[in-house]
Amino acid sequence: MKLPFFLARRFVAAEDLVGTLPVLRDLQHKGLYTTVDLLGEYISDRTLALLARDAYVDLLRTLAAEYAPTGRPPNLSIKLSMMGQKIDEAFCLDNLRHLLEVARTHNAFIRLDMEGSDITASTIRLFEAVYPDYRDHVGIVLQAYLKRTRGDVEQMCALNARVRLCKGAYKEPPDVAYQNMDDIRARFTEYMQLLLKHARYPGIATHDDRLIDATRAYVAREGIRRDDFEFQMLYGIRPQTQEQIAGAGYNIRIYVPYGERWLPYYSRRLRERKENIFFILKHLVRQ
Repeated sequence: MKLPFFLARRFVAAEDLVGTLPVLRDLQHKGLYTTVDLLGEYISDRTLALLARDAYVDLLRTLAAEYAPTGRPPNLSIKLSMMGQKIDEAFCLDNLRHLLEVARTHNAFIRLDMEGSDITASTIRLFEAVYPDYRDHVGIVLQAYLKRTRGDVEQMCALNARVRLCKGAYKEPPDVAYQNMDDIRARFTEYMQLLLKHARYPGIATHDDRLIDATRAYVAREGIRRDDFEFQMLYGIRPQTQEQIAGAGYNIRIYVPYGERWLPYYSRRLRERKENIFFILKHLVRQ
């Protein structure tokens, strides 16, 4: 049964790219940067993985034409599990290289989203495999709540890679991830400081006022330029706050998902962590 799209409209731009482009234009008119996510994940069929790769390529080319008058490079967030990561890592690597070749042609940037901990190591391996050839066109996401992340942050700093730092939204066991929010905030703050000091143009992805304020305070204290990093938030979450951050002179990028597969995208996350339900309900009314 196909549920009506209005259930997701607050958090998903549209079911197709035609409906998404006006949303992107509106956000950019407000002074916000964007990254576009074509919804879908965990594909287990090679033919479908190739179709997903080609869909990313088409999206990239369309965005390059759309953004050309603005001078802004296209920015995509992709899930490697859509391009065959769970089928065969080498197959996924070939698909990723194909996409990055197109990205380089259009001076675009591709962010590798981080999914569940079952593919964290694989995602980092794939990133490190392509990074030497596409340093200016590929970045990765690290999740503060994973217990392995300190080492991953240090490695990305050594590479001078572009990292999006987030808390982490998946339900993970205590031996893999910190469970207490105070612990997670402490790790986020620690990694935020390391990335701002030692990595290239990090994305500080959070809707948490404590972490936003901690980032602002650290940047001011250390004399870090506002153009040397960006805040990141999800489309539909605290839109007025997004504009206020931009108005205060910070770069901020909005993660804009679209596509027909919005139901699996949200329902899986709601099933995985009950905190996500409260998060969405709270931010339906919060600015």
